[in-house]
Amino acid sequence: MTKVGIVDYGLGNRRSVEKAVERVGAQALLTADHQELRVCDGVILPGVGAFPAGMALLRSGGFDELLHELVDAGVPVFGCCLGMQLLFETSSEHGGAEGLGLIPGVVRALEPVADLKLPHIGWSEVHWQTQSNLLAGLPSPSVFYHVHSYVPDPADPADILGTSRYGTEFASVVGRGNVFGAQFHPEKSSLHGLRMLQNFTALCARQPA
Repeated sequence: MTKVGIVDYGLGNRRSVEKAVERVGAQALLTADHQELRVCDGVILPGVGAFPAGMALLRSGGFDELLHELVDAGVPVFGCCLGMQLLFETSSEHGGAEGLGLIPGVVRALEPVADLKLPHIGWSEVHWQTQSNLLAGLPSPSVFYHVHSYVPDPADPADILGTSRYGTEFASVVGRGNVFGAQFHPEKSSLHGLRMLQNFTALCARQPA
């Protein structure tokens, strides 16, 4: 059975992600133990909250170095919500902070438009911009549950797998090599979210032992 590690660094819907991964037929391992994460077929980085606090927790636990190590080894990594934003180089949130730098680009504030309230909370369509195994079997558009006030701005448009719109268009799904991210919560996004998690576990299963 495919084993998917979930980084337990103190932020995010960790238990919800764990249950969702189990639901799609993989073994979920919620852990802060580096060695346990090293033997997983893939790793999910969840997250809820502010970028600087998230990075501080990752660094204090040495997870920043571990994630670079895993990515360099070819292990698939999937960031969800704040976890996706932390994959990027920098964020302007709360005065700014450096991120993991696994995907070139920055995280910026979602631009307020007309009477739309921030944060953006609710179900939004995501339109696919390219083909990826992460998106297999998902219609375009698919609908996912978003909760955020900041969005990633990838330096390379080729890293954008899917876009959504809340006043303005933003990157909602990204992918670069074996690194993937979703601005929404797949664990809260019903059948489409579960399908994406199932696709990710399938990617993990293809990795050599």
